[in-house]
Amino acid sequence: MIVFPNCKINLGLHICNKREDGFHNIETVFYPVVLHDALEIITSPATAAGIEFSSTGLPVAGSAGDNICVKAFHLLKKDFPQLPNIKMHLHKAIPMGAGLGGGSADGAFTLQLLNTKLNLHLSTAQLLGYAAQLGSDCPFFIINKPSYATGRGEILEAIDIDLSAYKIAIINPGIHVNTGWAFGQLTPAIPVKNIRYILAHPPATWKDTLVNDFEGPVFAAHPQIKDIKDALYAAGAIYAAMSGSGSTVFGLFEKEVSLQPFIDSNYFAKLL
Repeated sequence: MIVFPNCKINLGLHICNKREDGFHNIETVFYPVVLHDALEIITSPATAAGIEFSSTGLPVAGSAGDNICVKAFHLLKKDFPQLPNIKMHLHKAIPMGAGLGGGSADGAFTLQLLNTKLNLHLSTAQLLGYAAQLGSDCPFFIINKPSYATGRGEILEAIDIDLSAYKIAIINPGIHVNTGWAFGQLTPAIPVKNIRYILAHPPATWKDTLVNDFEGPVFAAHPQIKDIKDALYAAGAIYAAMSGSGSTVFGLFEKEVSLQPFIDSNYFAKLL
């Protein structure tokens, strides 16, 4: 059985305060976009150690045992020891460490695929609970619909927003931004305007109001990421911003746009 984990962009991102557990409370809107990995799982009685993992496509850092898909399998295996041995293959097309949540999506889709394929009969609430153990962004990909997110990103509320009338340009320059470092550069603060209020207005009004707090320190450390945002506006974007802690930048366009200048710079560039 094969599924196609998609990624997300952040529409606004505020770091509101630091919690006693060391995490931060945030405010953002997760919006799913149709850039996919591919994940296949088959049962395999001959497989040793419960799971055999392989991957193709973009290189996946770390050992197989550290992959979030493998962690998702072992998370369920603790509560369902009867799970059969499996082979799992991931084809990676979403850039990693890019603010797109591709790894979180892979973990969440693994949970859902195992639930469906192996007839575990887990409810959405149960899947959300397992996903939260994998990572703060993972619960969103269980819902996989535009969501207003608070807490660490795991508290989700449906939000009525539809960007299907726009072309979405996704540009990643291949720069890895350490999320822990990025959080350390910020002074958390309660935002003046709530993201839900801002998003209630047309995208053409977002440029000066819909803010990603990470842009300041990330742009200062990596000016070429800011250059991408500026170039998207110069190309006619009605709104452009960095997603998550970077380094991906996205732009909303009302018509087709050429991404050739970004491709010529050896950037990952997609128009969705």
